[in-house]
Amino acid sequence: MPATTRLVPAARQPLPSSSTWSVSVVIPAKNVAAYVGETLASALAQSEVGEVIVVDDGSTDNTAAIVRGIRDPRLRLITNDSAGVSAARNLGARYARGDWLLFLDADDRLRRGAVASLLAAARGAPRAVLVYGDYNTIDSEGHQIGRRGLLKGRRKPSGDVLTRLAAGNFIVNGGIALARAEAFRAIGGFDTSLRYCEDWHCWCRLAAIGEFEFAPKLLLDYRLHTANTMNAAVRTPKDFFPAIARVFDDGLILARLPEGTAAGLRLAAELHLITYSAMQAVRFGRYRQAFFYLGMVGRRSLKALPRAAARTALARFGI
Repeated sequence: MPATTRLVPAARQPLPSSSTWSVSVVIPAKNVAAYVGETLASALAQSEVGEVIVVDDGSTDNTAAIVRGIRDPRLRLITNDSAGVSAARNLGARYARGDWLLFLDADDRLRRGAVASLLAAARGAPRAVLVYGDYNTIDSEGHQIGRRGLLKGRRKPSGDVLTRLAAGNFIVNGGIALARAEAFRAIGGFDTSLRYCEDWHCWCRLAAIGEFEFAPKLLLDYRLHTANTMNAAVRTPKDFFPAIARVFDDGLILARLPEGTAAGLRLAAELHLITYSAMQAVRFGRYRQAFFYLGMVGRRSLKALPRAAARTALARFGI
């Protein structure tokens, strides 16, 4: 995806008025036999979902067999050869027929009424190319461990959100968002060269061509379990820095940022991701590592340190 890419901002036109917008749920899946059945049940329970596309990305367990065993005409299975999560999502989106796309991880679950809430928000924001809500966390057994319900009065940005989004990913999980399919395809989907934060880069490109709308509801249960928490626990801020370089070398994004703001926003993005690393370290009991990351924040910006420390402390309590 060349950095000099330019797109005609056609997606900023109002969406056609419709009461029957269709939604395609795309689920990349690899070795998730323990969870994929529950995930699919949560997606198929949404009456507004027209199809659920599972892209099996080279599973060696019973993931594909579980999907094949579910009898629902809306469910489709596509196989891929271990090309990675971004390639799997892009492949699913290529075959999707819906007006809107929801990228759901195969171990998470949608809450009742999630898609209806997002569609209601979309109908109230005719220029939106993405509508999103919020999530809570659950453990491997499906029990709630997060306390994000305490933040239910919090508002996240709507409208032209690119500047805010470039400073840090406030969407976090694709399972809380509907992306307009034509806009997603117009910006080229997920960048398969990025190992981490590929979703943030994709959301930034979408924000460069259209508006976002926030639906202030908890829509998703984001599962934390051994496989994904161990993977997250060993990540360092340096793992995320290639995504920062990609965002701030992307011609589509840079063309829409206010003149002279890129350097400051890039620093804010670094601080955001280092703070995120500190929060993750605290969640996994790696307190020395968390203090080290907070030191990295302080060396870059003493002004940002109090807020970073507060966010890290709140992570200890599932917020």
